Amino acid sequence: MNTSALILMVITQVTVTLVTFYFFLKVLRTPHQKDDEDTPGTEDHAS
Repeated sequence: MNTSALILMVITQVTVTLVTFYFFLKVLRTPHQKDDEDTPGTEDHAS
């Protein structure tokens, strides 16, 4: 593997890792939303 390919591979891996880490932290820091009674799609269909 030549030097330019190695540099490109390392830059790509670091970029993907940083973006993944950024969104993972964003998900963890987002406050939890309470479920409302009138939220669509959460009806309880008891038979």
